[in-house]
Amino acid sequence: MARTPTTSIPLGFQAPAFDLPDAISGTLKRSTDLMASGPSVVVFMCNHCPFVVRILAGFVQFAHEYMDKGVNVIAISSNDVVAYPMDGPKHMAKLAQEHGFRFPYLYDESQSVAKDYEAACTPDFALFDANRRCVYRGQFDGARPGNDVEVTGVDMRCALDALIAGETVPAEGQIPSLGCNIKWKPE
Repeated sequence: MARTPTTSIPLGFQAPAFDLPDAISGTLKRSTDLMASGPSVVVFMCNHCPFVVRILAGFVQFAHEYMDKGVNVIAISSNDVVAYPMDGPKHMAKLAQEHGFRFPYLYDESQSVAKDYEAACTPDFALFDANRRCVYRGQFDGARPGNDVEVTGVDMRCALDALIAGETVPAEGQIPSLGCNIKWKPE
């Protein structure tokens, strides 16, 4: 597993628009609909990555808790499914059902959405305000494969709680997420 951090890019960028199929329902989902109101958490993830596996149960609990507060949560898998078939739509739907996802798990077959968001790893998190401007791009928390850090989502919770309270999310102190690199298709 290649330990890859989130790409450092300036905050404030507008969430790129996309239309992607939902592996759970099979329907096409538009970002403009999914992010129509309120804050939005976008996470690039996949099924097989040990970094995602390590936090998955805690992330799903976090997602459902904040969805009940009006936050949009969107998960996207962009991995090359020829090389990593476990990350394909059929397996994505199975994982989502097993873990009770109430949020969409979208399949980015062309990998263009990952490139538009400059996603580099799984999991790769970005938090957007109601105007779809990025205010946080960092880790969920410090839990990693092989460490004893409890999965709480403390970093994402702090950023999201500030945003919900109408406060400015501090740009300093945001720790990049760390995970497996996105499995890009051969060019």
